[in-house]
Amino acid sequence: MYPKINDYLYIQIASSDKAEAEAVFKSRIAELEADAFLIEVPIQEGNGRLKKVLIGDELSVYFMSEGGVKNYFTTHVLGFKEEVIRMVRVRRPEADAIYKIQRRSFFRVGAELEMAVKDSKGSRFLVRTEDIGGGGASFLSDDKVKLEIGTPLSGWLLVPFRNGNTEHVYFEGEVVRIKTLDNGRNLAMLKFTVISDTERQKIIRFCFERQFDFRNR
Repeated sequence: MYPKINDYLYIQIASSDKAEAEAVFKSRIAELEADAFLIEVPIQEGNGRLKKVLIGDELSVYFMSEGGVKNYFTTHVLGFKEEVIRMVRVRRPEADAIYKIQRRSFFRVGAELEMAVKDSKGSRFLVRTEDIGGGGASFLSDDKVKLEIGTPLSGWLLVPFRNGNTEHVYFEGEVVRIKTLDNGRNLAMLKFTVISDTERQKIIRFCFERQFDFRNR
């Protein structure tokens, strides 16, 4: 399902500047082409400033559809069209490159990220994730780390982005599954129970950037 004329897009722009990379811009689809969307010049939410974009700028985008579903995709600026208003031409994604995220439903990607964890007794340990998503993560641990289903954990994820920035994402969660592997290590599945929307959005952005990388290999 693609967005339609007059639908709003919410955009983040890949940038080496941390403040700009975290800013959210809003734009409206003005015209549709076979392989592109023509959108109005993006406006930054909160201050209403117009954002100048350049050909080749990489964008992380979502739009809302029926039932409050967020539809995410990545794209880039192809060019511009000058009429009564200036419009920005962005690449139309393939249909299967649009990911729908409903409440409490998040896709995961394989990724080895550093995660610093603390349990309810105050014990701290470092692990690496096997996969990560907006709803939780899986990570490997050895038999020195005592985990059980329902064990509460809190900690920080080190999340790198394509623009070179790295974010520390705070979370609280609980272990929902443990699988013992052939090598004797445990694969623990962690569900986030407390995480801010801003922090979750960073993880989702990482997942989409990782998917974009996989598709372009």
